[in-house]
Amino acid sequence: MWGLGVLIPLLGAGALQVSQDPAEVQVTAGAGVALGCQVVAAEPFHLLRVEWLKDAGRGVLCAARLGPAATLAPCTPRLHLTWHPPRATLSLRQARTGDAGHYVCRVTLEI
Repeated sequence: MWGLGVLIPLLGAGALQVSQDPAEVQVTAGAGVALGCQVVAAEPFHLLRVEWLKDAGRGVLCAARLGPAATLAPCTPRLHLTWHPPRATLSLRQARTGDAGHYVCRVTLEI
């Protein structure tokens, strides 16, 4: 079972809000799953850094710098990040037992 948390880094009150969905999901081995990260900025932005971490930051699984019209490439053969503002989605193909854990979307507003 994969659990998702919510991380809301703020530069100022209300500057950036991040929410993840689904909160928890069960996936059968070999199946795919999509983890969503909704980003709402109080003001227009030019560049965001989006990182997906697993199990309390043991390492970044997938990262990208995103602008309003970014084009992304796969992070690994099984991990793919897409960006359709205001939503970033991490897709995992062919889940394995070792993929179980807590996934967190970390978003930083770059200036």
